[in-house]
Amino acid sequence: MKKEVRRAVIAGNWKMNKTPSEAAEAVAKTAELTKGMNGCDVVLCVPFVDIAAAVDAARGTDVKIGAENVHFKESGAYTGEVSAKMLTECGVEYVIVGHSERRQYFAETDETVNLRAKAALSAGLKVILCLGEVLEQRQSGITSEVVSMQTKLDLAGISAEEMKNVIIAYEPVWAIGTGLTATPEQAEEVCALIRETLSGMYGKDVAEATTIQYGGSMNDGNAADLLSKVNVDGGLIGGASLVPEKFLKIVEAAQA
Repeated sequence: MKKEVRRAVIAGNWKMNKTPSEAAEAVAKTAELTKGMNGCDVVLCVPFVDIAAAVDAARGTDVKIGAENVHFKESGAYTGEVSAKMLTECGVEYVIVGHSERRQYFAETDETVNLRAKAALSAGLKVILCLGEVLEQRQSGITSEVVSMQTKLDLAGISAEEMKNVIIAYEPVWAIGTGLTATPEQAEEVCALIRETLSGMYGKDVAEATTIQYGGSMNDGNAADLLSKVNVDGGLIGGASLVPEKFLKIVEAAQA
């Protein structure tokens, strides 16, 4: 982390877990445990049905609430989708776009990820933009090419000014839900590559100011080592974010 130029962010991604009552309890507990820890921003991205309960539970605390996805249209015949305006009126501040599970299971492409990011930014939301390579691509030695191209495609048409509200989450797909985790050195290498790509797109100042998280099975056991790297500015946390006591350990690791 390089806190003198960019903000560390620890964000939980609950995926399809917790009912509204369970969400309220978990948010309140997380807020209690992390109170006064100002070394990073703390965000919990929750299922759509949990947003109202989570926002209520987080009110008056330092915990921010995010959504796990957003549609790129303001309204229309898109059954099951949710617009950026709907999210902002619910009190959401952040939204995840392009998560590997959305790409893998729900046919998300770089084009639709880009459209979702633009819609969210236009509505005043902060975007956590996910990207990363699959195992076959890493084994083929093309991680750099894949990640660089994703960065360029997913951010196409997004201005340097808008980048103030964009967080990049590097999540190697081979490390999502598999129990595998990139080594701190692997995470640093790719996060540095993303920053280099941003520098080519927007200039060094924007690249240096952009928060880049690691999002591949960071947990309470490996967070400190991953966060010790200069280009790893936080984490997008899956399973560990469901347990406030484990999530606390990651937030604590980001205080250094």
